[in-house]
Amino acid sequence: MAEHTFSIERAAILEGVPHGFFGSCSGVHQFGFGGPGDAEDIRALRNAAAGAILPGAPLQTPQQVHSPEVITLSQPPSKKWPDHATDRPVADALVTDRTDVVIGIVTADCGPVLFADRGAGVVGAAHAGWRGAHGGVLESTLKAMEGLGAERANIVAVLGPMIAQSSYEVDAEFCAEFGPADALHFKAAGVREGAERWQFDLPGYILKCLRQSGLTTISVLGRDTHHESDSYYSYRRAVQNGAPDYGRQLSAIAVG
Repeated sequence: MAEHTFSIERAAILEGVPHGFFGSCSGVHQFGFGGPGDAEDIRALRNAAAGAILPGAPLQTPQQVHSPEVITLSQPPSKKWPDHATDRPVADALVTDRTDVVIGIVTADCGPVLFADRGAGVVGAAHAGWRGAHGGVLESTLKAMEGLGAERANIVAVLGPMIAQSSYEVDAEFCAEFGPADALHFKAAGVREGAERWQFDLPGYILKCLRQSGLTTISVLGRDTHHESDSYYSYRRAVQNGAPDYGRQLSAIAVG
């Protein structure tokens, strides 16, 4: 297997928990099966990234669809699945108490959120775009962790690289998905192409959802996937540049 030098960010509040937010290394590393590159090369890269988190452990990721669905990987006999481009289970979050797997999700502007209850030996990973966060994927992840013995008061969460408010322009149809209580997450951005626009604060909205779910220990990396093109992929940036495809970064965690 080729050697890889990864760009990995870690969070202080997850110290002692194997985890990492893997960047693109200036476009060298692309972790999503839906992105550019040969599927077997992507699988090998993902496997190497899992090894950088927990040597010898396979990577478990779902087929993501912006849903509130969570997969629980409990201690054996809970079945693992091969990390292939197809035939992975559909969901947008994973939780586990197993010590022999690395769980992860891929993103390209949406919010990757990693969770851990050290004492209970339970971790989680969630893909939280606006639709998933609005639909309850974060609360579903916390409930699934509790199902494995985690205590909500002991769960910590980290928001990884995601699109910042200054880069996330939306229209009136998008705003209509939210109620008056969420108005603070929108900033007027004037008129473009004859239509009024706003900037949406996805990190702030995710933080609100986590706090309303009872979490008190939360960290935010504060990195903007759209702006920091040397470090991250961005779906929105790719669309704006007319790119035919876009890459994904990986966020992963394991029980220590």
